[in-house]
Amino acid sequence: MTGSTTPAPKAAVRDLREAIELLKAHDGQFVSTAVEVDPEAELAGVYKKVGAGGTVQRPTRVGPAMLFENVKGYDIPVIVGVLASRKRIALFMDADEEFLGRHMLDAMQHATDPVLVDSAPCQEVVQLADEPDFDLRTLLPAPTNTPEDAGPYFCMAVLRGTDPETGQHDVTIHRLCVQGRDEISVFMQTGRHIGFMYEKYDAMDEPMPITISMGISPVEYMAISFEPPSTPYGFDELEFAGGLKGSPVELIKAKTVDEAALASAEIVIEGEIQPKRRVAEDQHTNTGFAMPEFPGYDGVANPSLPIIKVKAVTTRTNPILQTLVGPGEEHVSLAGIPTEGSLTQALDDALPGLVTNVYSHSAGGGKYVGILQIHKRDHNDQGRERQAALVAFGAFPEMKHVILVDDDVDIFDTDDVLWAMTTRFQAERSVIPIPGVRCHPLDPSADPEFLWTNPDHGISTKVIFDCTVPWSLRDRFIRAPFQDVDVTRFLPDWAGD
Repeated sequence: MTGSTTPAPKAAVRDLREAIELLKAHDGQFVSTAVEVDPEAELAGVYKKVGAGGTVQRPTRVGPAMLFENVKGYDIPVIVGVLASRKRIALFMDADEEFLGRHMLDAMQHATDPVLVDSAPCQEVVQLADEPDFDLRTLLPAPTNTPEDAGPYFCMAVLRGTDPETGQHDVTIHRLCVQGRDEISVFMQTGRHIGFMYEKYDAMDEPMPITISMGISPVEYMAISFEPPSTPYGFDELEFAGGLKGSPVELIKAKTVDEAALASAEIVIEGEIQPKRRVAEDQHTNTGFAMPEFPGYDGVANPSLPIIKVKAVTTRTNPILQTLVGPGEEHVSLAGIPTEGSLTQALDDALPGLVTNVYSHSAGGGKYVGILQIHKRDHNDQGRERQAALVAFGAFPEMKHVILVDDDVDIFDTDDVLWAMTTRFQAERSVIPIPGVRCHPLDPSADPEFLWTNPDHGISTKVIFDCTVPWSLRDRFIRAPFQDVDVTRFLPDWAGD
């Protein structure tokens, strides 16, 4: 892209293995265990306490990434939590932890086309589905998060597909449930680009070739998670990933289908999404649940999902399977940080200089709650803070609550945000409800049974919480001015900010 005004980013890692080595070099960012763990609920139960964070049931915390070296019944280890920390994301990107959204947005200026390579480590081992001993259920240790899950899931699975009419490509992370020796169900929420492509194949009664790449560069995962309006239909997120990495993403042609996979992957599943065929997500368990979703509740099993017919699995030698705990901080990173980038773009365009930073809070799974740091420059900016909230709702329709704070409030410190809501907030003037707006279907309160005035499931009352000081009263809300002291004079080993 020409006309760039920012220096090109240069990520610190190229693949998952480099990411693991980087984390090992930083205290508190990586742990490993050789104790045997059951992939059915036990693995997720361990990481829930070690480091899942997010909206996971307490007790939990934001902790280190964890490698399970000895997974019961499998020769493949499982790693979880690689992206479950803003600090780790910043390490991988070589970026400022508090401005990751803006860093990603700036990388858009350096988008670069992916390149096709002749060979890649992800194809060092090839296992074809037509071999008699092939069985996904015994080959790959897909975990279940809870005993009520519909089945084992691949949760960090990047699907790549191609529009049959335009030839445009897309990559998206989707929920995949193993349904048989060579079958996987795929959940594609309405509006997702891969789903739109599949609808065209389905209408033509033709199978859709896809690849599923798992265990890729964490920087590629972050870029792939960017959503519209920053990445409209037809924009290949791998171009953006190249800009974020500082080098083009490498692709490799699949062995059995007409599609390409990410060369950095630990594991690639090749297959075709079948036309005119649907299965119940929980057809083998009948639990009624899918898996835990980002709001913190078990998702309802979908009664009718398309099926991927697997053709082959290719891997690195001694591969690592990467996964996440559904509602955890890892989802917050994947959903929230790209959301911050999209919101930054929309707010910069609409109200330049007014919003200094954005945080998609963990409590909303990276989607529902946005905190905007407002810098009022004069009396003309009074009222524009609420306009900024409206811009945020328009740019990211899934957002439910926007909290506005002044620029002396740390948006990443919930205590500080609640302090602003306590001392700079009066509900009568500071709560601005916007009823009857489409939000997100996974919010269980967005339902007529919860609020009788809601006409349909997924309809919410969006709310602006204006915790900013009116411009005319700004001199009465100055925080107590402590002296700025170098603490290391008194405590040489002090590691605080």
